[in-house]
Amino acid sequence: MSSVTESSANMGWRERLHEIIFEADTPVGKAFDVGLLLAILLSVTAVVLDSVPEIHAEYGSEFLAVEWFFTILFTFEYVLRLSCVGRPLRYARSFFGIVDLLAIVPTYLSVLLPGAQSLLVIRALRLLRVFRVLKLAHFVGEARMLGAALRASLRKIVVFLGTVLTIVLIVGALMYLIEGEQSGFNSIPESIYWAIVTLTTVGYGDIAPSTLLGRLLASAVMIMGYGIIAVPTGIVTVELARAPGQRRVSTQSCSECGGEGHDFDAKHCKYCGAQL
Repeated sequence: MSSVTESSANMGWRERLHEIIFEADTPVGKAFDVGLLLAILLSVTAVVLDSVPEIHAEYGSEFLAVEWFFTILFTFEYVLRLSCVGRPLRYARSFFGIVDLLAIVPTYLSVLLPGAQSLLVIRALRLLRVFRVLKLAHFVGEARMLGAALRASLRKIVVFLGTVLTIVLIVGALMYLIEGEQSGFNSIPESIYWAIVTLTTVGYGDIAPSTLLGRLLASAVMIMGYGIIAVPTGIVTVELARAPGQRRVSTQSCSECGGEGHDFDAKHCKYCGAQL
């Protein structure tokens, strides 16, 4: 009997903690999320400012203390998130679970690899929770539709990129043959680099053809670049047009895996099947 009482007490503790950390529909949950977003903004701002040499020279130790403070804070929050879901490993493997982990790893990694703390800007991805906090969950549905279109376009884009790589390989070899070392095309890899820069219309200008034939080839590559840039855009646009309209989603989070983006009338989690 005592074990049953203890189990129900633990379940109540988990549910209360889950409501605070994962739910944005309650006053306490919304306050927690707003505070978390402010902490993320402050921590990212500190990382960015610390990268400025003049500021780092004057306030480096203060920024280091701030960095460790937020890292310990986010580590504690990450542990709490894992402890209040029924399936912590499933949440840890989810998008936000991975982002939460990546938000704290760089600071610990910087102990062994100095400079790794600059990767803490990954914490900015956690700001995506603002859509849930501000009840903008319909944006999540639009993001899912865009993700579905990108996944549907993946094979076509892979084929397209394979074709582009073949073109730059051939063009690079031709330019190496035409121009040679006297024009700065010292090897086929350098010529391929030039072809990529030219085909994507970036045009750094560090290497340029000097012969008539080389300039004719460069002109053809430049014109080809405009058409190539439009291809992946067209592929994704077609898939977006084919995608069905997205249903509105709620801000409710699954108590087992932490999954979000459920339909308003959903009774079970779409990811793990747990009852909502």
